[in-house]
Amino acid sequence: MPDTVSSAATSDIVALDAVALSQAIHARKLSCVEVMAAFLDQVERLNPRVNAIVAQRERGDLLKEAAVLDAELAAGHSRGWMHGFPQAIKDLSAATGFATTQGSPLFKDIIAQTDAIFVERMKAAGSIIIGKTNTPEFGLGSQTFNPVFGATRNAYDQSKTSGGSSGGAAVALALRMLPVADGSDHAGSLRNPAAFNNVLGLRPSYGRVLSGTDEVFIPQLGVAGPMARKVRDLAALLAVQSGYDPRVPMSLREDPAVFLGPLERDVTGLKIGWLGDLGGHLPMEEGVLSLCRQGLAAFEGMGAIVEDVALGFDPESVWQAWLKLRAWQAGSGLAPVYADPASRDLLKPEARWEVEQGLKVSAFEVMQASGLRSRWYQHLHGLFGRYDILVLPSAQVFPFSVETPWPKEVAGRAMDTYHRWMQVVIPVTMSGCPALSVPVGFNAAGLPMGMQLWGPNQSELLLLQIAQAYEDATGWVDRRRPGLLDG
Repeated sequence: MPDTVSSAATSDIVALDAVALSQAIHARKLSCVEVMAAFLDQVERLNPRVNAIVAQRERGDLLKEAAVLDAELAAGHSRGWMHGFPQAIKDLSAATGFATTQGSPLFKDIIAQTDAIFVERMKAAGSIIIGKTNTPEFGLGSQTFNPVFGATRNAYDQSKTSGGSSGGAAVALALRMLPVADGSDHAGSLRNPAAFNNVLGLRPSYGRVLSGTDEVFIPQLGVAGPMARKVRDLAALLAVQSGYDPRVPMSLREDPAVFLGPLERDVTGLKIGWLGDLGGHLPMEEGVLSLCRQGLAAFEGMGAIVEDVALGFDPESVWQAWLKLRAWQAGSGLAPVYADPASRDLLKPEARWEVEQGLKVSAFEVMQASGLRSRWYQHLHGLFGRYDILVLPSAQVFPFSVETPWPKEVAGRAMDTYHRWMQVVIPVTMSGCPALSVPVGFNAAGLPMGMQLWGPNQSELLLLQIAQAYEDATGWVDRRRPGLLDG
């Protein structure tokens, strides 16, 4: 059994789009062993520079597992679209046999005995789990660093942050160490790292992609979802990850196969509402808005209609309601750790702050915040009656120093919380609607940015079709590869 492939073969294999990779495996043009060896070679070459994939399994064990999948294909059996795909699971989600450290020393030795539901589905579709992808401690903050594994560095500039909390996943994708990746998103954790690394991240509608069963009745602000370099890959992974499960009563029943159909769509006459900086409410680093405007110009070149639109709703009220709901949900999960002074000392300041804010929130305040969220959704329902999609930047700043925990100011305006600098993603989070971050290019320093295509509830297929048209017109992933790939 070969345990490596030539450098040229490695480059050819890992450069394939995931859809093309799956086709090559199923046509027996590439063996699962060859694919595994190529991606492991890529990880060995590049991961030490960026620290995106952590808790890696032994190479020999992975090659043996790949050989089993080759034998199954030879016998005429395919497990599914991901048959033979090397995958690493974000270290906030359970994967059997791996510690779900959440970036915390408190959990670094606790091994998962079950898989998250979407991980079950990815494994059932034929993926082989090679490790985990790095995340901030407890997923808090859009900067991926923690005391267990350290920091993950940007795919385009290793002195900069990868974003977060799906930072490891985004960098592994951008550097072709994974064909596709999973992530999760509460406050932009799929959208921000996608923008910071010139890839795609889809925050799905609530109930689309299922994770755990610990709480199944209270709608969560965080959701799991797919990341990819190409729209068709994103759609194919979404089809694997999504679907109804009786263990989660609010899960969506739409047939996931809908995402496997043609994505071609004429966007002539498509109405796009550009929200920009919400009428000056959000400070933006120089260059963010102009790059997004260039992305919108690509839509206009295809015949879409782009209009500046006023939000018509107080964005600060949405933010303040989110702060209470965030503290309630994030703080509740961390409360048992906080209650013990010994383990409390091991929490980073932002984690302690979330619990302390949660302790101040009453049940009545939670209900009031949820009521505001409901009114916000109804307001958006009206906006989506006028526009097919709304668009916002995916971040307010470009990737910053990997040594900086979080930006203390943006465009001269002080940030009053550790996540205020990512406020641009919160209107989407509070809507429960899907949003897809697409690349819009690079600033003069060579740092990437993205914009959020934001659609009505359960409009993932629409967003994928629109994103496909945009990808065909712009092709940013192929136009600007990370320098490490060629170094």
